[in-house]
Parts: sequence; C-alpha cells; structure tokens
Amino acid sequence: MERESSDDKFVKKKLKKTEREWTAALFLLRAVQLGLTMKDLNEVTVGMVLDMYVEMSNDHVKYAELATQEDMNNF
Repeated sequence: MERESSDDKFVKKKLKKTEREWTAALFLLRAVQLGLTMKDLNEVTVGMVLDMYVEMSNDHVKYAELATQEDMNNF
C-alpha cells in the first residue's frame, strides 16, 4: 500500500478497486498496447508512456465543447 506525506505525517492511501500495483510487466503491457517497440522505449520516459496511455484511453470521450485556437491563445 502506498503512503502519502502530509505535514511530515504518513497516512495510508486507500487503493481504489481499479488501481493495480505498478510493475515492470504492467508497464511493458501498456507500451505494447500503444504499439511501442523496445527501440521506442529508449527514446521516451515512463511518464511519457503513461501520458500516452491515458490519452489513448480518453480517445472515445466526446466533449460537449472543444477549445478553439483563440481559447488556446488566451490561455
């Protein structure tokens, strides 16, 4: 079980049912699901792979409003 730090006190973090312990095998599974090769993995960080997996998981989501270029420029 992971721990979170809060003002030098450690509190047990409750794992959600959908959370899994992070392992090398799970990381490699996610990389394969993304179509990444071992050569690709030499060029990216673990965080980048996780970000790509999250984005891939959100591909099916339909958003009610999409940002325009003007919105992005104002951001």
